[in-house]
Amino acid sequence: MNVNIDIKILNSYIDAQYSYPSYATPGSSGLDLRACIPNNIEISPNSTILLPTGIAIHIKDPFISALILPRSGLGHKNGIILGNSVGLIDSDYQGQIMISIWNRSKQSFTIISRMRIAQIVFFPIVRPTLNFVKKFSIENNVRKESGFGHSGLK
Repeated sequence: MNVNIDIKILNSYIDAQYSYPSYATPGSSGLDLRACIPNNIEISPNSTILLPTGIAIHIKDPFISALILPRSGLGHKNGIILGNSVGLIDSDYQGQIMISIWNRSKQSFTIISRMRIAQIVFFPIVRPTLNFVKKFSIENNVRKESGFGHSGLK
């Protein structure tokens, strides 16, 4: 699916060589987002910061949204994850993309200017009409009243 998303550069510090969102490999699902900061920033253990990306997007199409996701290597190797787990960008949001970063490790970590800090993935949205009922019509629900964790660990 080929979709066009408008992007606006908000900071003159951004340049094509280092800062534009980009796919790291031909098979990447997410565009890497970079820290748009003039100087390195140290994040203390168990603290959060809000980092600007220097860009804004406008998706326009109400049936497309974007998710901001952590970079798995930063999380696994350094304990650097998103402060809000996942960020959602609605189709009508046009402000700067900001990344909440949480250092969950016991060591300080330095965010280097233009470092890849998160990724953005676009996905289709289903907007159902809610049908309020008194009872579900499915009589053969194998879960019955069991729910969360009903199938066990094996």
